[in-house]
Amino acid sequence: MPVIIPQTLPAKSTLESENIFVMKERRALAQDIRALKIAILNLMPTKVTTETQILRLLSNTALQIEVTLLHTCSHQAKNTSAEHLFDHYCTLEEIKDEKFDGMVVTGAPVEHLDFEDIDYWEELGAFFDWSETNVFSTLHICWAAQAGLYHRYGIPKYDITNKVSGVFQHRVIRQHTMLLRGFDDQYYAPHSRYTEVRRRDIERISDLDILSESDDAGIYIICSKNRRQVYVTGHSEYDPLTLKLEYERDIGQGIPIDPPRNYFPDDDPSQPPLVQWRGHAHLLFSNWLNYYVYQRTPFDIERIPLNGSGPTY
Repeated sequence: MPVIIPQTLPAKSTLESENIFVMKERRALAQDIRALKIAILNLMPTKVTTETQILRLLSNTALQIEVTLLHTCSHQAKNTSAEHLFDHYCTLEEIKDEKFDGMVVTGAPVEHLDFEDIDYWEELGAFFDWSETNVFSTLHICWAAQAGLYHRYGIPKYDITNKVSGVFQHRVIRQHTMLLRGFDDQYYAPHSRYTEVRRRDIERISDLDILSESDDAGIYIICSKNRRQVYVTGHSEYDPLTLKLEYERDIGQGIPIDPPRNYFPDDDPSQPPLVQWRGHAHLLFSNWLNYYVYQRTPFDIERIPLNGSGPTY
């Protein structure tokens, strides 16, 4: 089924060129279906690229998805036009009285800063607090996972000497968890970060479960006991060339950095990268939408309960 997006959104032409079914808002209104309402809080500076990456993964499901794009108004975007934000994005103030079946919070290239030093930290905290009563399940990506864990539980992030950059092998820790249904025992996912969260801090929190990790990249997927908060420390949504472009950017800025690991054949940056994570990425998002959103959110979206008690899946 399609994602429902505005006709003018730049991602539309890219998705259609990949044979991904997108639906105009007018056509969606003519169908007698309650689409899942999914908000995307896009914290990335390259908003159009990130929109496309997330929408691509949300589209791989039998469910109809109605997307609302969100941004923080306390930070002035430098890489996205004010016109694009005005035409396609909403702020918390504009949607604070609405309910959503699910929300995706993207990463952001601000991990070198302490959380409280980020200009939109207070507003991001307000988004997190608002989601407790207005969103049934939230998927946090990379830095947003660290931010969510810190905001809710005080779990710190730690600087690491060498950037975790590449495509790493992961293993499933909790078998028979619905989010990981269909996962191979070992699978691959991209990471790109200078900070990490650590097992000992997570294990101190009784409300959290570690679902998957990597020997080389560390903890990967963490969930609240009721599965309404999902924290993913990597970037399963990345395009084939995203790590390559980041590497070339860093080299161009004079940053001493090794090529992303397990990404270029023989670790040779002159070779086209090998995509090993696409299947996992689609399965992660489709499982989240199906098992943690669609099958559990109330049909009457206004009856979304306070994030708290609930069954473990």
